[in-house]
Amino acid sequence: MPSPRLWVERRTVILVILSLPLIFFLGVPVLALLLRVDSAALFAHLVQPEVAQAIGLSVVTTTTSLLATILLGMPFAYLLARRSFRGRNLLETLIDLPMVLPPAVAGIALLLTFGRRGLVGQYLSEWGMDIAFTQTAVIMAQIFVAAPFFVKSAMAGFAGIDPEMEQAAALDGANAWQVFSLITLPLAGTALLGGAVMTWARALGEFGATIIFAGNFPGRTQTMPLAIYIGFELKLEVALTLAVILLFVSFAVLSIVKGLLHQRVRQ
Repeated sequence: MPSPRLWVERRTVILVILSLPLIFFLGVPVLALLLRVDSAALFAHLVQPEVAQAIGLSVVTTTTSLLATILLGMPFAYLLARRSFRGRNLLETLIDLPMVLPPAVAGIALLLTFGRRGLVGQYLSEWGMDIAFTQTAVIMAQIFVAAPFFVKSAMAGFAGIDPEMEQAAALDGANAWQVFSLITLPLAGTALLGGAVMTWARALGEFGATIIFAGNFPGRTQTMPLAIYIGFELKLEVALTLAVILLFVSFAVLSIVKGLLHQRVRQ
């Protein structure tokens, strides 16, 4: 009869063998993408106008959408984390919905709401405010699909704080804003930062809602994923360049988030 250690080693070998097909399926396409791109050509394509415009537009829109998400999402996350009220479960479902909703459906919903003839857009048009197929539409599409990542992470961060620490600060004379800014925010900082990084990454990779609600106009609404889409048909090398950039960004984002989670566990 094999020893317990030998039995564990055999089970490990079996599990590794059974895992190889999925590892192969996930890893080889990434490797194929990296092998297909020449490093010299990569830097050469970075200075092409369409690539530079797509990167610049993505940086501007994702930064704006991230700031808007933090500003609008933090009070919402605090409300859901700290208060119990009728309809709370419905609001939680609402914030979860964009995470499972197909992006194309989100784009159609936004267009029917804020388009020139949309539910809200028809009234905005009377004031000369046309949102659809503009950079504002790009930002709104990114917020719609990416905001849940920040709200969910912020909720977990706020819910994990011991209320007694905030109460002690209040007893020492701190007002509500001082308690929130000096106690609550620092204690939830890791969760907030992790949620912000994931939100930015999701906004950077947004495609479906953007192309329907904002269109694909170079220099105006064409972000990096949209440039990859059109580049695949017209200029493959440009598409590959942007794809490699997004691959490295995604890898970096996941590494940062994993590091933050490990740090949070140690704390």
